[in-house]
Amino acid sequence: MKNMGDILRQAQVMQNKLSKMQQEMGTKEFEASSGGGMVSARVSGRQELLALAIDPGALEGGDVEMLQDLILAAVNEAMRIAKDSMEREMNALTGGIKLPGML
Repeated sequence: MKNMGDILRQAQVMQNKLSKMQQEMGTKEFEASSGGGMVSARVSGRQELLALAIDPGALEGGDVEMLQDLILAAVNEAMRIAKDSMEREMNALTGGIKLPGML
């Protein structure tokens, strides 16, 4: 059995790796679109909305509800992509061990 000092050092190394991974993920950007590209959303790895683009053709019909749905779909998909990427990175780092409060 390892002594307590070894366990604490390993925990510190893991914490440093997790912190670095979170910083790197925060700088990554993820994009998704809806309505055949009529609306696109770009989010950060921190799951912050960075940009939202709406094709002017989406406004021509005057269907506000459809436009709202397209916006929601694009933003939610971009957020899902960012979250999935973070989970893959986390699993690669931790070997699949779920750490409380990390995601």
